[in-house]
Amino acid sequence: MNRGLPLALACTLLLTGCGSGDAPDSWHAYTSQGSYSASFSPDSRSAMIGSIRHGGSLWDIQRHERLYDWNHQQGEYANIVDSSFSPEGRFAVTATSQDMVLWTLDDGQPVWFWSAPSEILSIALSPGGDFALLGQANHEAVYFDIKNGGISQTLRHPARVRSVDLDDSASLAITGCDDYQARLWNLATGELQHSIQFANTVDTVELSADGRFAFSSATLDQAHIWDTASGEILHTLSGDEALWKRRVSYISARFSDDGQRLLTGTASGTVQLWSVSSGQELRRWAVHKRAAYGPTSTSVQAVAFGNDGRYYAFGSNGLLNVLR
Repeated sequence: MNRGLPLALACTLLLTGCGSGDAPDSWHAYTSQGSYSASFSPDSRSAMIGSIRHGGSLWDIQRHERLYDWNHQQGEYANIVDSSFSPEGRFAVTATSQDMVLWTLDDGQPVWFWSAPSEILSIALSPGGDFALLGQANHEAVYFDIKNGGISQTLRHPARVRSVDLDDSASLAITGCDDYQARLWNLATGELQHSIQFANTVDTVELSADGRFAFSSATLDQAHIWDTASGEILHTLSGDEALWKRRVSYISARFSDDGQRLLTGTASGTVQLWSVSSGQELRRWAVHKRAAYGPTSTSVQAVAFGNDGRYYAFGSNGLLNVLR
């Protein structure tokens, strides 16, 4: 019996699960003391940053230029817990835990301000910026008319709704809950279509633009790509290994426009590119840290597909990473 084989296999799996990855092609400082949240526009030309020190701001990530300061009250910096762009890229919404503001990207002006029905944990914007799906601490996800006011649909859960997303037609909604389940909903009827069980809090959910595929992951637990029509799990990206289980927290994800690839970002600063058809990892990067020593850990708050072979990742340390 070769006693070295199990150790070699374990080391291989460990390296596969925890390898640092390639360095970014370039990186750019957008905030000086880190960020609470970040999101990219559908065309990956703009980024909304919820800075720890300076509140909300919209950036042109092609020129690395701050376009607008987006805060909810005059003379005060807003703690932006989440933000989202409409699929066609004309509107964006920013949310604190108590309120939300709809903005136009053309001139950076606010369209309307609303107090939240309950504490906001996550937000996703519909086409035309007409509605916002809110994941809330009161065990509800609500589809809120952000232009006229009022709740169009209420999706009730048994625990806090930590993450939400919509497909580009806003016909499907996906929610991640503290009861360890990800749920897919028919937004028109409010009916539950499918649910996926995890062993921990579901903190990241994402739908492909056409609504065919879903991604959901739980804290230090499994991460799945699944089929929204059948509810079948297509691929398990982590937590299902036979010998050495990878305990990874994916906190950001985005499908490519054609739904063939998936970008994910982890709490430990790793960005991975996946094939949706095979579930295989295609590329891996490690986002830039501000210093080589000391408390340099950074999580990947948002990821995006660029053009000319570029990808983008925004870290909680306030750095935009350009990946190739």
